[in-house]
Amino acid sequence: MASSSGTSSGSSAIQNSGSEEDLRALMDQRKRKRMISNRESARRSRMRKQKHLDDLMAQVTQLRKDNHQIITSISITTQHYLNIESENSILRAQLDELTHRLQSLNEIINVMNASNNAMFAATEDHHSAANIINDSMIDNFMNPMNFSYLNQPIMASADMFQY
Repeated sequence: MASSSGTSSGSSAIQNSGSEEDLRALMDQRKRKRMISNRESARRSRMRKQKHLDDLMAQVTQLRKDNHQIITSISITTQHYLNIESENSILRAQLDELTHRLQSLNEIINVMNASNNAMFAATEDHHSAANIINDSMIDNFMNPMNFSYLNQPIMASADMFQY
């Protein structure tokens, strides 16, 4: 029996060493799998970070483009506003000039009407003579060809007026 126990302890030692090698191989294999898994996880993480960075860069590019379009739009709108403001100033100057001309013409009409009333109060002889003079004055005055100053263009610019 001694020999059987000797063989059994010898085979048990071989099994133990085989079992340890198998265990080490299994542990090495698990270690390699874990290392490969960790590398793969790190690679996916880097890819996610790179995609996020690319998305942010695309967003920055789009925002810069949008900003440039807004600035251009503001510039165009400002230029339109200044053009309209300038045109408005010119129209105000023309309105003032035309108002002044209208007041002057109304004053002339009032003077003419007062002159006519005074002439009608005169005697009959003077009346007919006054009519002739008045008619010739009215004809000369009311003739559009005598209003050459009214046919002049009104020149004004935005630089003339300060608000």
